[in-house]
Amino acid sequence: MIPSVNKSGSRTIGLLKYLYGPGKREEHIDPHLIASFDGMSPDPGRAPNATLGDLQQLLDQPVMVLPKHARPAKHVWHTSVRATANDRILSDEEWGEIARRVVAATGIDPGDGKPGCRWAAVRHADDHIHIVATLVCEDGSRPDDWRSGSRAQAECRLIEKELGLHQVAPGDGTAAQRPTSAERHKAERQGRERTAREELRETVRRAVAGAQGEEEFFERLAAAGLLIRKRAAPSGDLLGYKVALPDDLNKDGEQVYYPGARLAPDLSLPRIRERWSANPPPQGAGTQAKASGPSAARRRVASVAWQGVLVLEHADDAVAAAYIAATGEVLDALAKTSAAHTRRELREAAWAFERASRSHVRAERGHDRALRQAARDLVHSGPALGRGEDAAMTAMAIDMIFFLITAAAHWHAKKKHHQQAAAARAAAEHLRAAYHTAAAEPLRALHQRGQRLSRPLLQRQAVLLREALPGLAEEILAEPGWYALAATLTDAEAAGQDPAVLLADAAGHRELDTAESVSDVLMWRLRRAASLPADTTGHPTPSGRDVGPSLGADTERQRPRRRTR
Repeated sequence: MIPSVNKSGSRTIGLLKYLYGPGKREEHIDPHLIASFDGMSPDPGRAPNATLGDLQQLLDQPVMVLPKHARPAKHVWHTSVRATANDRILSDEEWGEIARRVVAATGIDPGDGKPGCRWAAVRHADDHIHIVATLVCEDGSRPDDWRSGSRAQAECRLIEKELGLHQVAPGDGTAAQRPTSAERHKAERQGRERTAREELRETVRRAVAGAQGEEEFFERLAAAGLLIRKRAAPSGDLLGYKVALPDDLNKDGEQVYYPGARLAPDLSLPRIRERWSANPPPQGAGTQAKASGPSAARRRVASVAWQGVLVLEHADDAVAAAYIAATGEVLDALAKTSAAHTRRELREAAWAFERASRSHVRAERGHDRALRQAARDLVHSGPALGRGEDAAMTAMAIDMIFFLITAAAHWHAKKKHHQQAAAARAAAEHLRAAYHTAAAEPLRALHQRGQRLSRPLLQRQAVLLREALPGLAEEILAEPGWYALAATLTDAEAAGQDPAVLLADAAGHRELDTAESVSDVLMWRLRRAASLPADTTGHPTPSGRDVGPSLGADTERQRPRRRTR
């Protein structure tokens, strides 16, 4: 149940006309009064002789009896209270009680003999109500409605529990501002998937990802097609910025600009500058990244993401917050530069994780330098192909980021950051889907190479696995991914690496319990640690001769995969 408080109105009659009217898209059905300050207010929706003017005059009466100079300039308080899509349809009586509890909790009509404001609650849909009040009490005083939005949220959390409704995760004031209903309706009329505010937020976040200064940041915004207005002090120092979509106009045909801080708390210019001041640009970083290409950039992402998992397990809160924020930059950059077949899920993962990238724990910038550089490398290396080493390295990077996102979800959960933890878990699900798409071809190639290994070599790798990981070996040997892991162990050995050491190191860290396929996870970790190519399509089988798949080492048994990653 989500309350949305707005107390900036000045015309009671205008709000009532909207609430009792058909709506902007004929969506209002049977508008009627469900509760009011006195329980006897006229209902223009169902009472034949009641008018909107009658209700407006009744609500405005305490305001109008004041001298004109003493009346508040904006005296209309308005909130909507909306049930979630999974909640049952509540009765008018239930909604009426909810309205009474919300106005009491917010100080609009506290009860217990205390002076209150006049208010009325209107229902014109199954899933929500509107409460309109005038901000002058019966005795002429002003209500104690300080932090009424937070108080309404707290009361709704109690109501959810008592009525058995979906329990919305409590917020902490760090979420980005939600689009207004007018913005949502405008996007629907224009056929946009997201509102202008949301499109701008995503574009600005992508422009920030890995950027190293104001010039580069604003160049990226312009290259993305945004209109930009900068705000400067008399001295010429830049104070802030606004952005707009070229085709987003108001009713007067003027561009609609949004300041960075109105897109998200961490997109104001001062907050963005914190990233730059703590991460001075290294010499020639951009040129080197661009020359090395998308696959090399993704390999670096895999390495720093793996290190990030270890950091989140042991770092103090300020450092962990910085790593989580920088992880958002990596996701934004990866979504921007990945091939079409994974782009949508990666975009959704970045969109979901945006909420997890901020909390009340202030990030100590500078420690996140490696992750921010990895994001920069992705941007400067350009778009990745959907095949070959680019595609295989995308799968490896996603695999490592998945565990970093999972570690972030655990960190938020321990801190009781409920919304952030839920957002990180949602991002992980999108990454899971992107991984399956990206990994299909490289895993198929590795699987085939593993099947072509000689029987003695497969048996030797199985013995090695049992010695190195006795607690996981039988589970791994029964997985379809065992063949790919066996091929990787053989590749590592041919490259002069010790497979037993690599296995022990790869399995010696947490998060394997969240893996859908332990063999897949170990395979990617080994290929990263041993600097092996991710794409093995067309590579010769290391055994030197092709034979049928081994019948030993339990490899003919194929158990279904566990459904966790």
